[in-house]
This record gives sequence, structure tokens and C-alpha cells, in this order.
Amino acid sequence: MAEFVEAPTITSERLRLRGHTENDLDCCAALWADAQVVRFIGGRAFSRDETWARMLRYAGHWRWKQYGFWIIEEKATGDFVGEIGFADHKRDVVPSIAGKPESGWALTPTMWGRGFASEALRTVLAWGDANLGESETVCLIDPENLPSLGMAEKQGYGGLVRAKYKGKETLLLTRTRG
Repeated sequence: MAEFVEAPTITSERLRLRGHTENDLDCCAALWADAQVVRFIGGRAFSRDETWARMLRYAGHWRWKQYGFWIIEEKATGDFVGEIGFADHKRDVVPSIAGKPESGWALTPTMWGRGFASEALRTVLAWGDANLGESETVCLIDPENLPSLGMAEKQGYGGLVRAKYKGKETLLLTRTRG
């Protein structure tokens, strides 16, 4: 059995990224219930119990994969910003992304437009470069999600490939460590 690993706390100039706790359910449930947030991530709001299952999946990632997702908080206020990290969702994607950590992020709309997503992704990718055994990470982005696509490209994701996931077209981008 894999050794239990908790999400490390990592920081940037304005942000603190920490592991999820049970006390985060309300803010996470509000995030995943927001139509603006899920517009390009499945297209439907998630229920409270689906959000709880998501949070448990995050904890499982840390235990089994030694990587996972973090809560993003603004250092100055302690306010919830969103979630970010790496996962192995075992997605049935064509082309396959098997064995490659997949980065993902979602920020609450009140935090959009402040550069927090880019700052958090830079921080997570630096952690990944130092701690992931894999030399490549991937991300899947809805073709209409231009802000996330631009942000991923600014952080070194490229090699854009059109992929299929659950019968829908998505964009697959890859980033090599460094």
C-alpha cells in the first residue's frame, strides 16, 4: 500500500496553496455549483455530494499518486480563490494521456481577472518540476475556453492536439518539465 502523503503547503507572492480539509466543503460546493465555472468543465453544476466525492478523490490522489489538488487562498485575506493541481483521472481520451499527470484549475468568478490563475499555475508547475517523476504533464481544455487556453500556453503548454473525450472534442496540450 502506498504511503500516506498529505498535500504540501506551497506559496507564491500572493497565494497560499494547501490541501483540502472537510471544512472546505462549503466553498468548494459553491465553486462547483457556479454555472460560470462549469461552463467549460462538463457544462453542468455539481451537487454538494458530488463535490464531496471530488474532495475525497483529491485526498486519494495524494495517497496513491503523491500528487493531487490544492485549495488556492489569497494570502492577504485568507479568501478562497479556487482549486488547482494534478490528477490521474484515468480518462478514456483519444489520443491517450495514460501515465501523464493532468493539470487542472478552477477559480471562483469573483477572483477572475486578477492574475491568480497564472500565478497559481506557475507555482504548481514549479512544484511539479521538482517533485513529479514524469517529465511531461498534460491538460485538456474546451476549445471555447480561450482564457484557460491562453494561460496554459503562457505557462509552457503546447503541441495542441484535437482529442475526443466522452464523444466531445477537447484540446490536449502537453508541457515538458523545465
